[in-house]
Amino acid sequence: MATIKDIAEKANVSSATVSRVLNYDETLSVGDETKKRIFEAAEALDYTKYQQKKAKKNGKIAIVQWYTEKEELDDLYYLSIRLGVEKRAEEEGYSVERHFQNTAFEISSDIEGIVAIGKFSDSQIEQLALWTKNICFVDFDVLGYKLDSVVVDFEQAVYSVMKYFIEKGHQRIGFIGGQETYDDPAQTPVDKRTILVENYLRQQNVYDKKYTFIGAFNVTAGYQLMKQALQELDDDLPPAFFIANDALAIGALRALQEAEVSVPEQVEVIGFNDISVAKYVYPTLSTVKVYTEIMGEAGFDLLLDRINSDRKVAKKITLSTDLILRESTN
Repeated sequence: MATIKDIAEKANVSSATVSRVLNYDETLSVGDETKKRIFEAAEALDYTKYQQKKAKKNGKIAIVQWYTEKEELDDLYYLSIRLGVEKRAEEEGYSVERHFQNTAFEISSDIEGIVAIGKFSDSQIEQLALWTKNICFVDFDVLGYKLDSVVVDFEQAVYSVMKYFIEKGHQRIGFIGGQETYDDPAQTPVDKRTILVENYLRQQNVYDKKYTFIGAFNVTAGYQLMKQALQELDDDLPPAFFIANDALAIGALRALQEAEVSVPEQVEVIGFNDISVAKYVYPTLSTVKVYTEIMGEAGFDLLLDRINSDRKVAKKITLSTDLILRESTN
């Protein structure tokens, strides 16, 4: 594991600044560019290279991102996926141009293919497919469109968390989830974790809707939703919370600390994604590890396979996860 000092040296900032940025200290006044350097340094140092390959050709791909650059700093999940794509592209001799959904763009004529990261509406999928048949979506299942995709096994991930809590004897389990949006207001994506948690707890006859809180996927929302839970539930606060991503979990931990609720003695917390920051917050965050760098690599490799083979049949790669227990659980 990289140290705070390692990250500070790579990002060319002080260790104190790194510590406060990684803990999402809202009282710290630093620019987004500095935050970006720190987060990218943390992800890069945490990145595991599973194979080395020599550059084979000079090509060019586009990465189309669902998040804006600002949103990427609030949820490092997609930043880590992007870095995985870029590292594999570099290994294979491909340069990358980046596009964001919130800005108008045209795909360059010399682009050989697209890696699309995040969630996209029907109209956006159709538009991207018009630019090129060589396209792979990462973190979005588009097999129904006969397009390539790389996704996470959410069923296995949620099951591992719920099974852990149930075996610990918890009958009241809280859930803090996120609601995502498309640019197209006619469609709203449904987060599978919310559905899977409810289904599992219903099967165990322990589901209670009052223990579920939904907001945006960021630190501020996690803080606000846990404060809401503390106010509404009071003495009925569940002793275990599953939180749909690490950014939400970091905010929730802050709210629990402010309320002097001890973690994990009074409330156990498990996040989702295992972004690099999860190891630097206090207490260190138990979480579901999603192998985001491998997701990015797999997305590029599927795209490269499509480019090189002129394959007509769509492929979907589903990656497993691991439950990583740290200090926020007993």
